[in-house]
Amino acid sequence: MKLSDPARRRYARNIVLPEIGVAGQEKLLSAKVLVIGAGGLGSPLLLYLAAAGVGTIGIVDSDKVELSNLQRQIAFETADIGRSKTESAADAVNDLNPDIRVVQHPVRLTVENARTLISGYDMVADGSDNFETRFLVHDTCFSLRKPVISAAVVGFKGQLSTYKAYEGAKNPCYHCFIPETPPAEIMPNCADNGVLGAVAGVMASLQATEVIKELLGIGKSLSGSVVVFDALDAILRATQLRRDPACPFCSKQAA
Repeated sequence: MKLSDPARRRYARNIVLPEIGVAGQEKLLSAKVLVIGAGGLGSPLLLYLAAAGVGTIGIVDSDKVELSNLQRQIAFETADIGRSKTESAADAVNDLNPDIRVVQHPVRLTVENARTLISGYDMVADGSDNFETRFLVHDTCFSLRKPVISAAVVGFKGQLSTYKAYEGAKNPCYHCFIPETPPAEIMPNCADNGVLGAVAGVMASLQATEVIKELLGIGKSLSGSVVVFDALDAILRATQLRRDPACPFCSKQAA
C-alpha cells in the first residue's frame, strides 16, 4: 500500500525510524492482526495498533461494556455502557485513525469458529482472560503457522511472550510454558483479585510493540522468552523459556 501525503504526515514519527521507514509503514498498512478480547489488554492494544497504522484490525469479543470496565479499558467511555464491545472499540479506533479497517467479530472464540476467524489474519494478539481460550488460540495459530503474541495481567503483575513453535526447535510452545490448564479455583483472576489499570496499559503497550516487531521482522523476537512485569517492585525482566522435548503438544507435531 503506497503512502499518501496525509499518511506520511500521520506516520512521520514511525517513518523516521530507520527500522521502519516508508517500506515498513506500507507493510504495516497492509497487515492484518486479530485481537482476542477487547478488555484491559485488548482495549489499549487496539488503540496503539491503530495509531501505528496496522491496516486491518479484527476484534473478537462477545461482551458488552460495563461500568467496571472503564477503570482500565480505555477504548470505552461512560456513554458506551451497554453497547457491544466490538462496536464501541471499532468506533474508538476509527475516531483515532479513520484509515484503519476494523472487522468486528462479536462472538466468543470457540473450537468451532477459531480456525475460520484466525485464518484471515497475519497474526494474533491474545488478550483473553482464561486458559481455555489461550490454549485454543495458541493451538489454532500453531496449526495455521501464524504467530501469537500472548499477554496476561492480574493485580500489579503481567507477563508477555510470543509463540511460533512451528518454526522449529528453538521456539517453545505455550504448552512448554504451561503444560495443562490449571484448576480454576487456584488461578487468580481480575474479578476476584483486582488489576491496576495502568499495569494492563503497560502490558498492552509491550504487546503492541511485539506485534509491530513481528510484522516487520525487526529486533529480537520474544519467542523463547517470557517477559514478567512486577509494578510494585518496579521490575521488568525476561526469563528464558526452552522447548520441552517431552512437551505433550509440540513434541508430537511436525516442526
